[in-house]
Amino acid sequence: MEIERKFKVSVLPENLEQYKKKEIEQGYLCTGPVVRIRKSNDDYILTYKSKKGIANSEVAIQSHEVEVPLTKESYEHLKKKTDDHIISKTRYIIPLENGLKAELDMFHEQLEGLVFVEVEFPDEEAAKNFNIPSWFGEDVSFDKRYHNSSLSKMDAPF
Repeated sequence: MEIERKFKVSVLPENLEQYKKKEIEQGYLCTGPVVRIRKSNDDYILTYKSKKGIANSEVAIQSHEVEVPLTKESYEHLKKKTDDHIISKTRYIIPLENGLKAELDMFHEQLEGLVFVEVEFPDEEAAKNFNIPSWFGEDVSFDKRYHNSSLSKMDAPF
């Protein structure tokens, strides 16, 4: 089970280069349910996400998520079959309190200039009681425009 919240970014954290980062490209084979392929640095992953059987939450986005490793060759083969645009972004992993991590995504190519941050939680209670850092902006967890599957359909950031 994945439980996450997404936020706009008010101000970028200082010294981003000090944090671990991933260069990510991802595409979608299907968006309902979500079937995604991703290259994250040198890792290749197929992800399936579904909301089937999950009650709606007013606090966080919740979904069943299964990830399966791919070979580079399998990824390249599936990449040719994706719908819409391939998303390209740099993800910075920023430690937060209580062992949580902020995943700050800075998009490239057709989405250049778009930046937001996601936080995954162990349970809905932790998501509800999250102490939002001052550099976070508006909570956009339920704004479908910020779902990566929606972003893959866009020709430019909104």
